[in-house]
Amino acid sequence: MKKIFFILTVILTISSAFGQENKTVKSGEKFIYAASYNMSGLMTQLAQVTMETETVKTSKKTLLHLSCQATTYSKWDTFFKIRDLYESYVDPITLKPSLYKRDIFEGKYTKKEKYIFKNDGKTIESTVNKKNTPETKKTFQVGAGTQDVVSLLYKVRTIDFSTFKPGQITSFVVIFDQKEMAVSVKFMGKETVSAGNLGKKACYKVSIGAKTQALRGTDKNIIWLTADNAKVPAQIKFSIPVGTGQLALTNASGL
Repeated sequence: MKKIFFILTVILTISSAFGQENKTVKSGEKFIYAASYNMSGLMTQLAQVTMETETVKTSKKTLLHLSCQATTYSKWDTFFKIRDLYESYVDPITLKPSLYKRDIFEGKYTKKEKYIFKNDGKTIESTVNKKNTPETKKTFQVGAGTQDVVSLLYKVRTIDFSTFKPGQITSFVVIFDQKEMAVSVKFMGKETVSAGNLGKKACYKVSIGAKTQALRGTDKNIIWLTADNAKVPAQIKFSIPVGTGQLALTNASGL
């Protein structure tokens, strides 16, 4: 599920325009997805992925709390139990991150990770805790436009895809596991697909590519985003070294 979540992140991450003003993402949103994996030739639903937003206030500022949670359905827990939580606290206008947290529980594997963005987002102080491993701390430099994986899940929705032409490619940088990664994005046009309780929706179709073993094939990792002001991720298909899978939106609320 760690690889699947990273792929979801890459697939949902499109813009390198860090300064784009957010007029789309709202507090109180909730998107629920059914995550499926190809098992013996059959696409089998294994888990639920939930994305939510809420406003939080500190003594100095108001932030938007973004969270993404992956949970296996109960009938699969005895086989491989997953309880993953990814969180980001961002500026509600720019979606620029201040704090990123990751809490992983996958079978017998556990990991907790925290990034604090400082110096206008150019410096990250990270703390990592793994099962049976001493806590590690690290400070490193990143580009001013680099974001954490969760904030990028939402940053994509601030982009005006109506200006893209089929075949147009753009690029951006994402930080994951204390490493920056360049990802290329190709706009493939528009298609109508199922978007859960939103019904059939015209969507922007986007193909993702990166120099990583996590993704396989040309135009095999695709996301469909509703072609409206909300730009809700409606469907995602991915191809990784160990197989293929998909995420399908089942319910969207708070738009």
